[in-house]
Amino acid sequence: MDEQHIASAFDRDLEAMQAQIMKMGGLVEAAISDAAHALEARDEELAQHVLENDIAIDGLEEIIDAEAARVIALRSPTAVDLRLILSVMKIAGNLERIGDYAKNIAKRTGVLAQTGHILDSGPALRRMAREVELMLKDALDAHVQRDAELAQDVIARDLDVDQMYNAMFREFLTYMMENAHNITPCMHLHFIAKNIERMGDHVTAIAEQVVYVVAGATPSEEREKGDTTSTAPQEG
Repeated sequence: MDEQHIASAFDRDLEAMQAQIMKMGGLVEAAISDAAHALEARDEELAQHVLENDIAIDGLEEIIDAEAARVIALRSPTAVDLRLILSVMKIAGNLERIGDYAKNIAKRTGVLAQTGHILDSGPALRRMAREVELMLKDALDAHVQRDAELAQDVIARDLDVDQMYNAMFREFLTYMMENAHNITPCMHLHFIAKNIERMGDHVTAIAEQVVYVVAGATPSEEREKGDTTSTAPQEG
């Protein structure tokens, strides 16, 4: 098999993996949106839909990992090509984790459906989730287009998500201190806000992989982290 044919076969393999990544990314974007809307509307049917679709997200990660392993074994990629394949695997892993956080949010929708709307937090959580969803769309676009500048923009925007989380955390604390009956629902809402904040971190990791592929190194400056609640409990 000549080198040109090998290169052509590798390109086809890579295109197939990229298509799976974009399919997985589309499912994850939908999971973020559906989980946020289910929470705001206390829609248990939509929440169940998120839980069921997470199976497809997990399955795509397995397919991508298996295909990447096959290509590495079969094509003996160069260092540059290997870097690209490994980045695809890492992106798939981050997408799977974001899907898990969306599933965590959906799981709490049923519990919160039995409580009142505390601080009318649904719209604020949905705005936060929407920002993460838009960041993910841009991160995936940056991956396809090899756009390091767009990826850096995504990384910078994670600070906004952190600040949204900090504001909500303070509000939840205030409501819990004012009335003990608010403690249980506010704890659920806090875990949801933390899950969305962690989604932003994984989207940032995807954007950092884009920079890595384009520049050959991850961003050199340590990213400013806006989450000031380092002792807060995390989930997932």
